[in-house]
Amino acid sequence: MSELLKLLRIHQYIKNLFVFMPLLFSFAYTDTHDNINTLGAFVLFSLIASSIYIFNDLMDIDEDRAHPTKRERPLASGTVSLKNAKILIFLLSFTSLSLSFLLSFELFIVLFIYFVLNIFYSIKLKHIAILDIFIIATGFVLRLFAGSVVTGINLSMWIILMTFLLAIFLALAKRRDDVLLSLDGQETRKNIDGYNLEFVNASMVLMAGVVIVSYIQYTISPEVIERIGTEHLYITSFFVILGILRYMQITFVEQDSGSPTKIIIRDTFLKLTIALWLISFLIVVKLL
Repeated sequence: MSELLKLLRIHQYIKNLFVFMPLLFSFAYTDTHDNINTLGAFVLFSLIASSIYIFNDLMDIDEDRAHPTKRERPLASGTVSLKNAKILIFLLSFTSLSLSFLLSFELFIVLFIYFVLNIFYSIKLKHIAILDIFIIATGFVLRLFAGSVVTGINLSMWIILMTFLLAIFLALAKRRDDVLLSLDGQETRKNIDGYNLEFVNASMVLMAGVVIVSYIQYTISPEVIERIGTEHLYITSFFVILGILRYMQITFVEQDSGSPTKIIIRDTFLKLTIALWLISFLIVVKLL
């Protein structure tokens, strides 16, 4: 059972918190109906995401066996059979899509697009440089749309742009880890074709700058200032800059960028920064 749970990659569910972003950035936190629907969308997105993680592990089983850390995954290590993995893929995807259809047809469409896109990603598209990270980023944007369609909250261009750019930044950091492994003689992934250290480093720095500028532009945009009734939201950008710099420090100085989710979970500095950003965001919106 523990190996089956590991196969689901529950720790990756932190990514699905982006489903709650439409609620957060719309400054509407008190509608019980929207909160329940968003929680439901989070659960269903987590189920469909787990089915994709398992499918991806099936496709990568040989490469994972040659990877220094991923060889411990349940399928690569042989602790979960291929038959059980395939059954689990069907059960998770069928359950998620069926329940999403009952909750919201629009949510069903979003989850179906995510599922199909990532099936093709796992089979072929992840081996096409640049396109692979764009598909990863698109997955994060689809999480936003999942939260949007179940609440009726329209997404602003700012939240879509910031999410997309931040996801590209994190995906590049993950690719950097694979490039470093190849430089050490451990070329375990085909998806690093088209990448080298210089390109990834420059792209990460570029994306970091664009993410920060986009967030600052969001905080000082006239429509946001008018909606929340204060011009002090820019204060929260200090924590965004701090978080980006910390992540770059982990990536470039500590040479650790293999799993963005695990980094966020275990790094106290990052967790504190995210918490302070959220607290400052809520204080500015509600009190200032």
